[in-house]
Amino acid sequence: MSVSDRIRDEPSLPRRNGELAFDAPWQSRAFSVAVALAESGVWEWDAFRTRLIDEIGAWTDAGGDAPDAGWDYYAHWLAALERVLLETRVLTAAELDAELRRLAHAAAHEHDDEHGHSHA
Repeated sequence: MSVSDRIRDEPSLPRRNGELAFDAPWQSRAFSVAVALAESGVWEWDAFRTRLIDEIGAWTDAGGDAPDAGWDYYAHWLAALERVLLETRVLTAAELDAELRRLAHAAAHEHDDEHGHSHA
């Protein structure tokens, strides 16, 4: 079974009307990176899935499942992705940190492109 088939059948992924649901652009990007790296053989899908389960379990163990704690599936997805990127040595900690800073900066200025101006 291909990675895409396994993902399509994954019951825990957030869905609306049967389709994958993303509330922000970064969520679909993080999803796509994890899937693309699994499909290209950089890591096994089950290894990523295990890290995601570990991240959610650690959050739950730390009291994250309290009623007022808030739930963000893709925050856990991103944490698992970062962990696997480091474990598989796709990125070093310094490279990951630099990329996260770059992405945060780009996300903070995404509205610029939508309105035809830039703060560059």
